[in-house]
Amino acid sequence: MQKLIRFPAALLGGILALTACTSSAPPKAAPAAKPAEYISGREAFQQLYVSAHAVAGDVKPYRMESSYTKGSPANEGKSGLWRADFASASKKLSKSFSWSGLAGPDAPERGVSHGSDDTYNPGNTSTQVFDPQFLKTDSDAAFKVAQQHGGEKLTGANPSQPVFYTLDFDTRNNQLIWHVIYGSSRYDAKLDVSVDATSGMFVRVEK
Repeated sequence: MQKLIRFPAALLGGILALTACTSSAPPKAAPAAKPAEYISGREAFQQLYVSAHAVAGDVKPYRMESSYTKGSPANEGKSGLWRADFASASKKLSKSFSWSGLAGPDAPERGVSHGSDDTYNPGNTSTQVFDPQFLKTDSDAAFKVAQQHGGEKLTGANPSQPVFYTLDFDTRNNQLIWHVIYGSSRYDAKLDVSVDATSGMFVRVEK
């Protein structure tokens, strides 16, 4: 016959009290989601360049662009999504890197990520690399210049006017250029203002 185990009354009461506290404790709240983060072009470039430089010592950029997303402070020269393309002449490859600060279930992973390798031809003028030291003017300063050359009319009529930015090298004039583009994409752009990314001076209106 199996012998019954008897607990002292005080010990049994403690066990029951502990069980009751445990079962009635509210579940832990899920950590609050981080708000979206938006940064300027130069800040994004610095983070992307560090990651790209780990691929090859001679890697150099040839293009960078932001993506407009609803709610982004584009009129501050900032974006929650930046992408830059880099090339290595020694390895004859190009690679894209992206930075995301966006939040939400469908947003890209936050921080820096990279795409697949592609071949690079130094003779291709559309992928002409540039020295990062040319980038002295940030995207926020480029926006202020663009506002003085047609942009203010658009943002005045529509305070929510989408704006995005691209950065590339003009081989003909030996200039690194910020393109401040008023629109959510090139297809619906209402204005494209070019600004020298080194001097910060107005260059021309593309559209």
